[in-house]
Amino acid sequence: MDTLAIPAKNTHKVVINEASRKQGINTTKPVKANSTTQLERVLERGFKTTLKHGFLLMSGLLMVFPFIWMLSGSLKSNDEIFTNPLMIIPSTFNWQSFVDAFNSAPFGLYIINSFSVALFTTLLVIINSAMFAYAITQLKFKSKTFLYFVVMGCYMLPGAVTYIPSYITLARLGLLDSHMGLILSNAASVFGVFYLRQVFLKIHPSLIEAARIDGAGELKILWKIILPQCKAALATLFLITFITNYNSYMWPSLVITSQELNLIATGIRQFFIAEGNYGLNWSQIMAASTIAVLPLLVLFILCQKTILTGITNDNGVKE
Repeated sequence: MDTLAIPAKNTHKVVINEASRKQGINTTKPVKANSTTQLERVLERGFKTTLKHGFLLMSGLLMVFPFIWMLSGSLKSNDEIFTNPLMIIPSTFNWQSFVDAFNSAPFGLYIINSFSVALFTTLLVIINSAMFAYAITQLKFKSKTFLYFVVMGCYMLPGAVTYIPSYITLARLGLLDSHMGLILSNAASVFGVFYLRQVFLKIHPSLIEAARIDGAGELKILWKIILPQCKAALATLFLITFITNYNSYMWPSLVITSQELNLIATGIRQFFIAEGNYGLNWSQIMAASTIAVLPLLVLFILCQKTILTGITNDNGVKE
């Protein structure tokens, strides 16, 4: 009698399936989600994306609206500003407001003053912050952690608290009513120390040790090893510090009393209250404010990728 040969592999499957049926185990594969469930998921994902982008769009519009309104007001006449304050597009573009604003006050000089003070202050902040951050991250000495916390504790103090002692110090040094007094009084930044410390901690210690074995000094290590790996972070700190000092108003208004030494913020205030016309020439005030903001706006647009790279990306060499 002929026998039917069953392959061992198929026999194994039959035995497993038979045993599974006896134990009541369902061996069938799970059924895929139907088209209705998939459609609901797609719609839910699309709704969340639309809601997120709508929120970001509204937030962006709220932030940019003051600048748009200021630019619009600079192109209107005074009568049109008060007649249609929310009308963004003016009926006639009044470019004469910019000419009148430049002729009424030396805004070109104010912008140059602000750029020079902000530039030299920023360079000193980067140098001081880099050296201090290097000391508390790469050098070994007692109480460096305590020193760091003392410095960070100063960051919690309001800026106005330091005005009186700083003013007295500048008066004793004979640096009142001078750009040098502004630069030296802002030459240290707690934020710069904190920011660069976090960046320097990511530098691989073996690089520092190898440089020291080769005979490099601490300043050479900082200049040749550390700083080249932190270019994005340095650029970010440069831009943030520069913009902060360029827009500074309260402290320069206390230190500077000569009109030819005014920065752009204090210069706009003097123009705003000049000759008793407090708040009357709104079109010229808007034009002057636009002139003051445009250089920083262009600078930020050109360097926004660098700022985001320095904030979000890791710097340095890791293990």
